Amino acid sequence: MQTQRIDIAKVTPGAYQSLIELDKYVSETNLSKSLYHLIKVRASLINGCALCIQSHSKDALADGESIKKLLALNAWEDSPYFTEEEKAILALTDETTLISKNGVSNDIFDNAIKILGKEKVSHSIMAIACINAWNRIGRATLLIPE
Repeated sequence: MQTQRIDIAKVTPGAYQSLIELDKYVSETNLSKSLYHLIKVRASLINGCALCIQSHSKDALADGESIKKLLALNAWEDSPYFTEEEKAILALTDETTLISKNGVSNDIFDNAIKILGKEKVSHSIMAIACINAWNRIGRATLLIPE
């Protein structure tokens, strides 16, 4: 079993604390807890961050998210469990997380603006950026779920 490579919170506490502050800021925006959890779990699934998948799934369940919805996240496009708002957020999450493939398409972005509005899309992008940063820290330093 691998062990954690370094503890970034101890090695670069200022940068680590800044990311915590960004996460806190985003959690207090007009994104519902449910949407924020879906962003966190979906991006973590894409990025393969075991610690974040476990942690954010647990948080989502504690806040009332359904197991059905969490288990369907890898097939959200074909699942009947997601609202149009959730699908817009998940499409934006997918393309933003996998940005090196094709960027974020105009169709996905315009649909998100239409359904969510500019402010919620802005908050969503910040939430996606934040969880992607956490995922990269987790994967790079080999953070292991408990």
